[in-house]
Amino acid sequence: MESSASPAHDALAVPIYWAEAKRELMQRDRIMNKLIPQFGDLHLRGQPDPFITLARSIVGQQVTPKAADLAWGKLLAVCPKLAPSQVIKLGAVELSGCGLSKRKTEYILDLADHFKAKRVHADLWSEMDDEAVIAELVQIRGITRWTAEMFLIFNLLRPNVLPLDDPGLIQGISQNYFSGEPVSRSDAREVSANWEPWRTVATWYLWRSLDPVLPAN
Repeated sequence: MESSASPAHDALAVPIYWAEAKRELMQRDRIMNKLIPQFGDLHLRGQPDPFITLARSIVGQQVTPKAADLAWGKLLAVCPKLAPSQVIKLGAVELSGCGLSKRKTEYILDLADHFKAKRVHADLWSEMDDEAVIAELVQIRGITRWTAEMFLIFNLLRPNVLPLDDPGLIQGISQNYFSGEPVSRSDAREVSANWEPWRTVATWYLWRSLDPVLPAN
C-alpha cells in the first residue's frame, strides 16, 4: 500500500486528507453519515516523535488506559525529554519504578537501543509503504503488528490503516454496525471494505463513538 502522507510536524494540525475522507465516508456509509457529524471539527492528532510514539504504545499494551496514563506520567517525571540515550542511562531499575513490568522495561530499553544504534531507519519511514514500515518495526522486541499500526496512524498519519487486533475497532464495529453482536475479523473486513482508502479515519470515528478519550498515542 503506497502513501505520500508525511509525519505530523504539528500535533494540532488537521491531516491533509481529513476533510476529503469525511466527505467520502459520509456519502457511501450510512453509519459514518450519522457518526461523523457528532464530533464536529475534532480530528486525529499526530505525535511527531517516533521514539515517544512507540514507547507510549509499549506502555499501553494490555493494561487499562488509566494504568497506562499513570505509568506514562511517572516515566515522564523521571525522564522528561524521553530520548533513547536518556532511557538507556535511566536503566531497568528506574524504569521498573515507574510501574512498568519487567517485560515492558526490557522492551523499552530494547527500543531505545535500536534507535540509538540506528538499527531502525526512522528518517526513511515517511517514504516507505505501510507494510515495509510494519516489517521493520516488528523486529523490535515488544512491537507487535498492532503497535506498528498505531504508529502508522499516530506518527505517520497514514490514511488507510485497519488495525484488526485493536479491541476498540472491533467493539466500535459491533456496536455501530451489528447492534452489539460479536464481530469476527472477517465481519470487520467486510464492513471496512466500504471505507477504502480512508480506513484510518473510519477507525478513529469508531474509537470516538466508544469513548471521548482517544487511544494512547
